[in-house]
Amino acid sequence: MLCPVDYRRNPKPIRLFMPDRARDRYLKLQKGEIEMAADEAAKTLFVQVVERPARKVILKRGIKATHYFEYCGEVGCDVWDVLSRVKEAMYEPIGMWLPRGMIKPGTSTYVQGVEVPADYSGEVPDGFEVMDLPPCKMMVFQGEPYDDCRFEEAIGELWEVMKRHRPEVYGFEWADEDAPRFQLAPMGYRGYIEARPVRQVSKA
Repeated sequence: MLCPVDYRRNPKPIRLFMPDRARDRYLKLQKGEIEMAADEAAKTLFVQVVERPARKVILKRGIKATHYFEYCGEVGCDVWDVLSRVKEAMYEPIGMWLPRGMIKPGTSTYVQGVEVPADYSGEVPDGFEVMDLPPCKMMVFQGEPYDDCRFEEAIGELWEVMKRHRPEVYGFEWADEDAPRFQLAPMGYRGYIEARPVRQVSKA
């Protein structure tokens, strides 16, 4: 199996850098066709709410992609590398699921991009565009560290927890139209990380 960490060490121009088995599991998880075992769902999870300032994002849109594998099939596997070379980036590149209001007709829900300061006026790579993002709150989920070759299981475990999570318990509600939901590259040493926008619930 070719793991993400192996690909980063020795990148090759292949259409998808993840094996079919991982791809099939990923798609089944998205459709809710796989139920996680109780011991899998009981793993330690770190959750925090972070404030994101007004900013811009340099992104590349796909055509119809709703997830990573479709996106790679549409635009190729070199987008992450291009985004990693943006010197003014605020954070590392991310995969994003755009809210409806940020999707252009004939383009994909899932995209890849990197956030830059709101006053960014630097170079934009060919085929990419810049979009403004307003301030927002993001609920960030971080799973336990895992072996790099178990990345698909780590993603599935975190998705299962996110599906059951109730932000109202902590005074928030999901706000999926406020900002893109995003994922960081799966790296075993830090655990899988994904974030979903939230809004503080007004007190009566």
